[in-house]
Amino acid sequence: MNLRKIKTIRPSLRTIEGGGFPVRRPFPVQDLIQLDPFLLLDEMGPVEYQPGKAIGAPEHPHRGFETVTYLLTGEMEHRDSWGNYGKLKSGDVQWMTAGSGLVHSELPSDEFQKNGGTMHGFQLWVNLPSAKKMSDPRYQDTPSERIPVVQTSDGKTKVKVIAGEVLGTKAVIETKIPILYYHLRLSPGADITIPVPNSYNVFAYPFSGEGVLHTEGGTQNVREGDMVWFERSEGDVRFSLPENASKEWELLLIGGEPVEEPVARYGPFVMNTQEEIYQAFHDFQAGKMGAIHS
Repeated sequence: MNLRKIKTIRPSLRTIEGGGFPVRRPFPVQDLIQLDPFLLLDEMGPVEYQPGKAIGAPEHPHRGFETVTYLLTGEMEHRDSWGNYGKLKSGDVQWMTAGSGLVHSELPSDEFQKNGGTMHGFQLWVNLPSAKKMSDPRYQDTPSERIPVVQTSDGKTKVKVIAGEVLGTKAVIETKIPILYYHLRLSPGADITIPVPNSYNVFAYPFSGEGVLHTEGGTQNVREGDMVWFERSEGDVRFSLPENASKEWELLLIGGEPVEEPVARYGPFVMNTQEEIYQAFHDFQAGKMGAIHS
């Protein structure tokens, strides 16, 4: 069996984002600004909110990339300057192509704000190639029941297929560039090998429990919150969980075809040149990205 080698294993950074909610951030950090084609991964929470205390990300602009929001628990609403409205509940995914630009907000729903509860999820930023940076904005709000889940023959590993194809099961979400995005849940005794395209940059992010990563050189225990960045080479990825493990192991496996273009980024804009960043700010300040209307 040919397995990918590990480039690095690193702990994630704890920080505060948006209106003040806590996140655990594998990247970008000081010495890992991006993992082409990915620009950012944030684990939002988990955080328990009392009634009336929940916070989110008030209105802000984006241009030139995509945001992928995957909510494990909680409930959020989004509104944007193109008149779109949607609601994300536990297990749902929103794949938003910001493209040429919009202004949007991501806030707890009125019901969640009223009742309180646990908010926990992820946001991934995906770069777009220059030919697609100014494409029309698009939302794919996909409820949990539409997102396929496949399990191994022994029933010990379940994979939620958000993007890509695994174990003969293909995602329903369309992507602008080739991407895989899997949520793995391993029960004690599980052992799974997942093929990944040789040309993809691939990383794993365990967010609940601890497990074992297999490589050509042997095995490596991986802790919750550590990001595993694989070398870009031939080989599959393999994970297992010992029979005597006290709890399940959950992780994200994410990979994509690198864009391999210059990246200019500042705050909510990701373009190819600094001049394009200036233009984005000018367009936003001139109102060309619109405004949210209640």
